[in-house]
Amino acid sequence: MITKGIKELCAEAEAEIETITAEEAIKYADDETVQLIDIRDIRELWREGAIPGAMHAPRGMLEFWVDPESPYYREDFASGKRFIFFCAGGLRSALATQTVQRMGLKPVTHIAGGFAAWKEAGGQTVAKERK
Repeated sequence: MITKGIKELCAEAEAEIETITAEEAIKYADDETVQLIDIRDIRELWREGAIPGAMHAPRGMLEFWVDPESPYYREDFASGKRFIFFCAGGLRSALATQTVQRMGLKPVTHIAGGFAAWKEAGGQTVAKERK
């Protein structure tokens, strides 16, 4: 039996990280000092679409892409930009933001309600083509 469930884990993450609304995130969409990070699975992007200009960093690889000592490191995470993470509904991105913040990446935040909230707030989306 597990001793801590996803609700408790997400609540703990939310207590440690900054969370912004989708409306706030939309205002940052064209800000060159900000990078939106989509942590959803590629199949979700194909099915639901993507936010223009958002970088796709699958949740399963995120820590490896952030760590300069990793063979999978991505220099995008050394840009000095503010990183705004999102997933489909805001749970995975809360956990991801907590993790990268604990790793030392900053400044970081996440979108409450994720991609669903972004769309509901009128944020621009595009179809994601399969490669």
